[in-house]
Amino acid sequence: MKTILILDDNGERIAAFQKMVPALGDEFELKIWRDASSMASESESFFPTAAIISLSYGGDPKPFETGLDAAKFLAQARPVCPVIIHSTDTDHGCSMENELRFADWIVERIRLGGTGSIETIWLQKIREFLAAHPNTWPAKLPADHDERIQRALLSLDGLSVGDGFGECFFTRPEVIERRLESQDPPPPPWFVTDDTIMALSIVRCLKRYGHIEQDALAAEFAREYAREPQRGYGGTAHGILRAIGEGTPWETAAGRVFDGQGSCGNGGAMRAAPIGAYFAYDLNRVIAEAKASAEVTHGHPDGQTGAIAVALAAAWMVREREFSAKPSHALIEFVLEQIPHTDTYYRLKKALEVPLELSPRSAALFLGNGSQVISSDTVPFCLWCAARHTDTYTDALWTTVSGLGDRDTTCAIVGGIVALSAGRHSIPDEWLKAREPIKF
Repeated sequence: MKTILILDDNGERIAAFQKMVPALGDEFELKIWRDASSMASESESFFPTAAIISLSYGGDPKPFETGLDAAKFLAQARPVCPVIIHSTDTDHGCSMENELRFADWIVERIRLGGTGSIETIWLQKIREFLAAHPNTWPAKLPADHDERIQRALLSLDGLSVGDGFGECFFTRPEVIERRLESQDPPPPPWFVTDDTIMALSIVRCLKRYGHIEQDALAAEFAREYAREPQRGYGGTAHGILRAIGEGTPWETAAGRVFDGQGSCGNGGAMRAAPIGAYFAYDLNRVIAEAKASAEVTHGHPDGQTGAIAVALAAAWMVREREFSAKPSHALIEFVLEQIPHTDTYYRLKKALEVPLELSPRSAALFLGNGSQVISSDTVPFCLWCAARHTDTYTDALWTTVSGLGDRDTTCAIVGGIVALSAGRHSIPDEWLKAREPIKF
């Protein structure tokens, strides 16, 4: 069967749609939702058979239940079939169309009059699209894809809570020291930064494709940046993501910064833990996919090494979690065996000389704490913190934030890694509730 997916809350139009579908043939069936949240939670199972998606904006919208929300949801998915915007709300209809066009969906907006125009305008457009555009759902995902995604989502929760937690420590020195001394968590809400937003884009990419599809990831990064550019993106990231959004190929945008050397910043590393979670049992894929994820914005080899190192650390936590309760340098040794010999490698090698019992401040003085916002100044300290606290998420974050520096990013990296070994139960419910809601 081929499925026509419809979002509409008007009873007369729904009846007209139901009357028209048989005219297309016996192989077509109709699936209708009256609100976007229901459509978003249920529609993906219909993507392999979807022939057309038709969206209205809605008459009396509730938050997150409009056609625009449905368009934003679809924009996060791989295009599978043409979309018709049949909304009578012109302004919102344009916004819906733009969301989908930017995400490479085939989309056209039509204006319906009475229900009679469903038999003429709508049905004619349906037939045109059906004749020209077959379903393009790939459906080539690993057999254990759902299990992999659950690991990636656990890493994302650890990463995002760490991000929000660390961000709260950019405040007055006396407040920071008081919180650290008493280990008193900051009051909510904990707002997340670009670290979480970009990691979220990676997990969405893995969910859709089962691998890092670089063009799609670049478009997703640019789209999220355009929506909320104030999320704490670095100066170089502003330029790269703005350029991608304006149509510059990501290879060009990422490769031309720093006099053509590319960025060696810590942005590739901060978002890489979910990749290690997803590909944990295939280390070659961990390395290749982490590198691919970083290349979209980080043309410099050391920026890519940082992403590879963090992804490998996350994979190690998944693979060794039953044996990793005792703190040791085994995690760092494992990562060093796999990563390219760039600056991050040599600084990480020094972490083997740093006792895990040393104070975080002293370790940060030796290894760096992200203050330079580059991979080699960030990743070694993060992996040292993760190795010190493989089984206790909260202790890992208190240790990490004690090193100060780029504390939202260091806590995001460590949180995304340690959650995989310590488990979901190790992230306190109060901390999850304190983090601002994020929509996967």
